Amino acid sequence: MSNTNPNRKPSNAGRYLFMLILGLVLGVIATVMAMRALEQRKDPFPDALMHVQQWHMGQLKADMEQNRCAATDVLPHLQALRTTANDLDAAFPELADDQRFQAASAAMRAATDKAVSNPPLSCEGIGATMKSLGDACKACHQDFKG
Repeated sequence: MSNTNPNRKPSNAGRYLFMLILGLVLGVIATVMAMRALEQRKDPFPDALMHVQQWHMGQLKADMEQNRCAATDVLPHLQALRTTANDLDAAFPELADDQRFQAASAAMRAATDKAVSNPPLSCEGIGATMKSLGDACKACHQDFKG
């Protein structure tokens, strides 16, 4: 005698498991697609501007650490920081009417103007310039970076 019952129907558990896994996979795919669509709506300019400024500050720090402190070494980075400082207001149009933001962006432009018009000629001068620029950045980030 065999243990199989000819009247017994096969279990649907395999089908349910397959449908559950299929639903999870489709849900993950739909979520990724939705997140990418939302991400594409976001303006990359503000983040890109901050990354470029951070990179130039990093290059100034590297020059100082490598004792490459001649004006010819640091001036291109200071000029790039000044150029990007012009774009701060355009990068954050939602803050255009905020007096604190206007003051902070003006302070950044003033600090970079000073650094470009009178470039540091020593590593100590680069350190002081970087502190001035960093203070201008910090003032804005304290108020607006979430």
